[in-house]
Amino acid sequence: MDWKPAVMMMAVVIMYAVLNVMTKIAFNEGMHTTVFIVLRLLVAALFLSPIAYFKERKSRPKLTIEIFGYLFLSALLGASLLQWLFFLGLRYTTATFASAFNNTTPMFTFLLALAFKIEKINVANRSGAAKLTGTAVGLAGAMVLALYQGPTLIGAPAEHLATAAAHRGAGRWVMGLVALLGFSASWSMWFILQSKIWTKYPALYSSTAWMFLLSFVQMAVVGAATEKMTLEVWVPGTVLQVVTVLLAGVGVSALGFLAMTWCVEWRGPVFTTAFMPLIQIITAGIDVAILHEQLHLGSMVGSVIVVVGLYSILWGKSNEASTIEAGGPL
Repeated sequence: MDWKPAVMMMAVVIMYAVLNVMTKIAFNEGMHTTVFIVLRLLVAALFLSPIAYFKERKSRPKLTIEIFGYLFLSALLGASLLQWLFFLGLRYTTATFASAFNNTTPMFTFLLALAFKIEKINVANRSGAAKLTGTAVGLAGAMVLALYQGPTLIGAPAEHLATAAAHRGAGRWVMGLVALLGFSASWSMWFILQSKIWTKYPALYSSTAWMFLLSFVQMAVVGAATEKMTLEVWVPGTVLQVVTVLLAGVGVSALGFLAMTWCVEWRGPVFTTAFMPLIQIITAGIDVAILHEQLHLGSMVGSVIVVVGLYSILWGKSNEASTIEAGGPL
């Protein structure tokens, strides 16, 4: 068994978890969401473009209008819209709660993969039944996450909880929830789109560099229209904000997206997204220890249900792959 995809995805989820907490702190310090996204994408594009140019200058396919259209859509779904929705949700909720919605991505991805005939399912065998059952269980867990909060298990006492809830506002929490659902759907569509792009433009570094360059332009237009054009707004004001932008741009955006794209091509979109639950587990530990956020019963129960569903899907994929390698029927 080749462990490279699994090891690579483990590294990716650790970076994501650390970044989620650091970004929440940066927002608490007053950094603007759109500004952070624009700077992150700029760093990623500057870091990756020279690498892509020299590494694939002889093997890169010709860039046609059709391919450019796919890359523009990839930038919109996989960077611009995805990040804006996630960080909007993060601003209005908590790092742990936002990370929990990473776990719904495999369900959306699996359902979309079925619709686009990338995935096949046969409920008559164990693999198909496991994938279908896992999807249903995971979606049920996502509903628990969204609709049930429950008592506080770890964190501040009830009096502080009431004060924090009043300060945050139910409307802002709902807005954050809707944004995070949109984030999961957008990310799932990006995973599906990557399978299509690879067949038309099999240049991993170049396609990723194009994605960040185009998404930078997209979000820069949004930023210019919505933010004040002053140094106070656009220049990170603390060391933590600078480190967060660099980690987001180089570590998570550039290297992380390269790793995920490679894993999609190597093991498929469902395998890749099945590692997302680990982001929440790591984030929750850092969130409670450093940000002193509360851990609620609803989040705990919903997350466990979602994880059970996700790994049912992963088991089904693994068993299906073993059957194919053995030459057996699906």
